[in-house]
Amino acid sequence: MNKVTQSDWWARNNLDYRDGRLFLGEQDLSRLARAAGTPCFAYHAPRVIEKLDGLHNALDKHGVRHSIYYALKANRYQPLLTYLRLKGNCGIDACSPRELLLARQVGFQEPEITYTGTSVSNRDLDVVAAHPEVQFNCDAISTIHRLGERCPGRRIGLRVNPEASASYLEHISYAGEKATKFGIYADRFEEALSVAESYDLHVTTLHFHSALGYLNPQLDGFRTILDHVAGMLEKAPQVKCVDIGGGLGTPLRAEDAPLDLEAWAGLLAEFANPRQLEIQIEPGDYLVKDAGALLVEVNSVEEKGGTCFVGVNAGFNLTNLHAFYRFPLVVTPLCLEPGAETRKVTIAGNINEGVDTLAEDIEMPVVKEGDLMALLNIGGYSVSCGSDHCMRGDFSEYLILD
Repeated sequence: MNKVTQSDWWARNNLDYRDGRLFLGEQDLSRLARAAGTPCFAYHAPRVIEKLDGLHNALDKHGVRHSIYYALKANRYQPLLTYLRLKGNCGIDACSPRELLLARQVGFQEPEITYTGTSVSNRDLDVVAAHPEVQFNCDAISTIHRLGERCPGRRIGLRVNPEASASYLEHISYAGEKATKFGIYADRFEEALSVAESYDLHVTTLHFHSALGYLNPQLDGFRTILDHVAGMLEKAPQVKCVDIGGGLGTPLRAEDAPLDLEAWAGLLAEFANPRQLEIQIEPGDYLVKDAGALLVEVNSVEEKGGTCFVGVNAGFNLTNLHAFYRFPLVVTPLCLEPGAETRKVTIAGNINEGVDTLAEDIEMPVVKEGDLMALLNIGGYSVSCGSDHCMRGDFSEYLILD
């Protein structure tokens, strides 16, 4: 066994240990876990605004005209959405009719909403047709036909496939060498423009989404994607807005550096400013990921086959990031003794499925049955992807306001 000898790499001024107790903002998470019960999700709302302001400030500094739309699919907790509506300088990106309607219900107006779906049904389009000021991005020529029949003369965007990826998880790609379901490829782009024109649909925006996440090492790949989209813009000179989707990454490991927003904004300035383009961004996970924690209780600690399994009272039905995407999650006790010993463990969930591990072969402070722990970097794509598998879908959510 080793001992904890220095501050954890993930600690920051609103996520750290104070007198041996883990705080998120001004909330003692051990106190919250005991009062609320576990499993319990906690979201630090000011951290979300801090990340949002960072994007605005970097783009403003480089003179990039822009709008930001929070990707609602990442986390749809309604108190958080209301907080964003009241405090944030952003709109909403929806990808389904219910998401669009939820955005309207919490106060976002139609011009503040973009809609970017895939495999879109006629029922989906009927809802979109009832919201004429929502920016709708068509990701297939079939969709253009069916929307045109319902809404001739409407302004639309085209979701294109940049045929390249910029992701820190190479096995997850929205675009690249292997064909994906997302967007219109370059070989059919002119056909898409022609179909839109036949319905008097006005293509004002090109949209793309390139990756699940990118950090500084992937910025060269992001530049390649922008160059590809620039070629499409030459065939659509009427387009004055490019939506770059989401995909901005959050550090997942000790060796990861935060995304250099100055370099990122500089790339966008080189691309957008000479062409007098407006840039739209749809950050979801980037805004909420490190603002969230899942609080759990240790049910069992037992060695099996040479591996120490720490079983907890939550599973991949509440957060599938590791099971589906192999995301490395940070796991740490809510209470930590100075100089605590560490050991290598695998965090196992309580769902009766082979994929139900939350973290594997990680070094963490020793815990015992009954201890409380936090899974960090879990504010996005957890509850929003959740289920009641094995009828273990019970949880609570809390918004932390400092």
